[in-house]
Amino acid sequence: MGRPAVDEATLKGEDHVQASTEFPQSKELSSAEHWHHMSMQLLRPELQDSAGRFHMPTLNAFGQAFRAYDAPDGERQAGVEDLYRANHIHQTFAFGQAMREKHLQFNKGLMSIWECCELLNECVDDSDPDLEEPQIQHLLQTAEAIRLDHPDDEWFHLVGLIHDLGKVLLHPLFGAEPQYAVVGDTFPVGCAFDPAIVHAELFQENPDSQNSKFSTKLGIYEENCGLDKVFMSWGHDEYMYQVMKKNNTTLPPAALFVIRYHSFYAMHQAGAYKHLMNDSDHESFRWLERFNKFDLYSKSKVCVDVEAVKPYYQSLIQKYFPKVLRW
Repeated sequence: MGRPAVDEATLKGEDHVQASTEFPQSKELSSAEHWHHMSMQLLRPELQDSAGRFHMPTLNAFGQAFRAYDAPDGERQAGVEDLYRANHIHQTFAFGQAMREKHLQFNKGLMSIWECCELLNECVDDSDPDLEEPQIQHLLQTAEAIRLDHPDDEWFHLVGLIHDLGKVLLHPLFGAEPQYAVVGDTFPVGCAFDPAIVHAELFQENPDSQNSKFSTKLGIYEENCGLDKVFMSWGHDEYMYQVMKKNNTTLPPAALFVIRYHSFYAMHQAGAYKHLMNDSDHESFRWLERFNKFDLYSKSKVCVDVEAVKPYYQSLIQKYFPKVLRW
């Protein structure tokens, strides 16, 4: 990928600074209040209430309701529906297994978290009816919105920044996977497709819907087995979760849960598939519910000043990740 060679000691995380007070902060980064104030200047005014907290707008950047997949006058509706048609036809249990075998070799190259963020400047998510800006802006808008409401939860800020990094699978350097294999809502495979999934009617052409093994409520799973035992449709959520595990992030378990299931809207908006969750899932789910509003409602045509916030996020990256990661 044109990246400089890195020795094995670095890859094993020997330069990885643990999440502790040992990390030296510069004067500019020492005050949480200073950065909270700065973040308030970086989001469009209508996304803040009178107290400077994050305010959820009612309309997206196009003047439409958020996630209005059936809005006939939506600017991007036709393209979004085409994407979901391909997604719902191709995302079978076997397809997901093949994608795991293909992408979890972690042999695509070496790259830092911030380099990956910059690579997303070249990617646009065709499944999202609420945004057409480069993905790095969505990452920063999400992270900055989280900072407004959770100024002291720095790990949560970093989750906002990295949650969609798995979308680099769209990039030519990562194989230029088709959109249906990377973006869009995720859902369990190996059991029946729930009607709460976006454009669920399009699953009629999915071979698994005709497979008796996969077409019951539980399918191949057991009740309350835990989501970690459930295979999800393949996409950027699962890929980034696996990258984080492979590279020994020190982010807390709740962070990994949010990354892995943030596109599982049938669950966190409609309550579907909760019969598969265990007690641990329900505990982590509280953070996913908090995260969801920032991910969904912070999208804006007003861009974050990347250079202004870059030092802060680089400090968090250094705290929770190695200098470079295997992808």
